[in-house]
Order: sequence, then structure tokens, then C-alpha cells
Amino acid sequence: MTYLVGKDLPATPAGQRFKNMMHRKGIMQIPGAHNGQAALQAKDCGFEALYLSGAAMTASMGLPDLGIITIDEVCFFIRQVVRATGLPVLVDGDTGYGEILNVMNMVRAFEEAGAAAVHIEDQVLPKKCGHLNDKKLVSPQEMAQKVAAAARARRDMVVIARTDAASSEGLDGAVARARLYYEAGADAIFPEALISEDMFREFARRLPDVPLLANMTEFGRSPYFTASQFEAMGYSMVIWPVSSLRVANRAQADLFATIARTGGTQAMLERMQTREELYKTLRYYDYETLDAGIVATVLPHIGQADRTAA
Repeated sequence: MTYLVGKDLPATPAGQRFKNMMHRKGIMQIPGAHNGQAALQAKDCGFEALYLSGAAMTASMGLPDLGIITIDEVCFFIRQVVRATGLPVLVDGDTGYGEILNVMNMVRAFEEAGAAAVHIEDQVLPKKCGHLNDKKLVSPQEMAQKVAAAARARRDMVVIARTDAASSEGLDGAVARARLYYEAGADAIFPEALISEDMFREFARRLPDVPLLANMTEFGRSPYFTASQFEAMGYSMVIWPVSSLRVANRAQADLFATIARTGGTQAMLERMQTREELYKTLRYYDYETLDAGIVATVLPHIGQADRTAA
């Protein structure tokens, strides 16, 4: 798909496409893509949906994941990923950027930018990464009101409610909150920072008819599982939220260290994306062909009367 050619864009709304994938057989695999290029690379590997992590977006801006990013800044990320790929995108909505009206405004802004789905969480601002300690939560009723507001504001967007309650209220508290959020209008539930296979399985067992999202982040509280393992535990979706950014950042750090040490990049050439690979990923030649096919030199027509007058 070339972004500038409208006829190649999907006709079905992004939210409906995401919902269809969420309910079909097999687990929905949703890698995080922290920018348009990463999104294209994921698409070229066959992924049908993508994730925008708040941690990845803020980190790429040089900021910590503490709810600092604004709605407009997130919309910039949404637009570049959607324009690059045309794929349905699940977006991290943090705590909804405020109270009820703020949540509704976020949903409208994200959906207008092209997002297919959003998840909001039950933390108090300033929020923390879900795998850190000492997280503070709003009341279940307050979060349920936010979920209901998000569901009311959306057109086709999928609303996913995340609960961080497992670490402070235990599995019983997390399940109780999840049920309340689902009844309030959430399309799916995201239990964050479960710490064992037994917890993942038990959470799913207690919510047998609710679509569930698993978070497979690295260096966190959750053990490492594959997509097929999460599917066997009863989960409908799995995200790898910051993986692409972690790999890219490590490679960039190695590059800068090499330049500082050697005064050049020659030692890193084998690890670089070539110019040809870059152009292929960006569909450069499709744009070039599009430009050549549309922009043509047209000479002005001069009739006999014009010649005489001249």
C-alpha cells in the first residue's frame, strides 16, 4: 500500500477490522512498532495489527513513561503508523489523560487519527509502568465510569480496560475489577503484571467469555511465554510492547560507541540496513512511479489568434 493512493486503503473501519481479528480463531499477535519504519518492517513479516506503547512513544522522545506525553503527540505516532501500513493499531491510552470528558476527548482524537483500539488503565496520575512497584489505583467505580465514557465516545474503536490491581489487590481484586469494567462497556480486558503461569490461567478461567490481552514485555514481572502458550492459557491477544524499541536502541548505542572509539562507521556496516533495503521498506520506487505517472510537463496551447495578437 502506498499512503498517497486512496484506492489501496481498506474500506472497513479500523476498529471493525480489529474486532474481527480479536474474535476469530487463534491468538491475535500484535507487535509494538514505535514508528512508521518499524511498522512497515512488522507488516512485511506478515503481522496484521500493530501496537503503540506509551513507554515506547515517550522513550523515543527521550522521556520516561510517567504520563507526560500528550494526546496530540500520541496522535502524531498514530498517524505515521496508520499511514505507513494501513493496519489496525492498538494504542496505549494510559489513564485516559484525565477524567470523564478527557477520556471521551482522547477516544475521539485517537479514532480520528486512525487508531483501531485503545486501552486505558486504572492507575492514578502520574502513572507508572505496569511492572514497577508502588502503583496507586483509582476506585473500581471511577475506572468503570471512564470505560463507559470511552465506549460512549467511540464510533468503531475497540475499548480495552487494563487493570493493574493484581500486585496490590491480588487475583481476586483484579478479577472483580475486570468484571466491573467489562460490564461497563469494555470489549476486552488487559490484566497487567501477572507473575506466573498459574495466575494467567486462573484469571482466564474466571472470565471464560471475556476476550483477554496478555502483555509479553521483557525485563518485567511476567515470565516469558510464546503466543501459542498464551493461547493455550485462554488469551485472545498478545502484545510485545517495547521490543522493537529495545533492539533499535541497543543497536544505536553500539553505533555511537563505535564512532566514538574508531572515528568511523566501517565496523558497523554489516549491521546496517542498506540503502536498497531502506528504499524497499519505504516503497520508495512506488512513490517515484506514482510521481512520474501524475506529474507531467504540459505546454500551454497557443492558438492562431494568440499568435496574431502576439
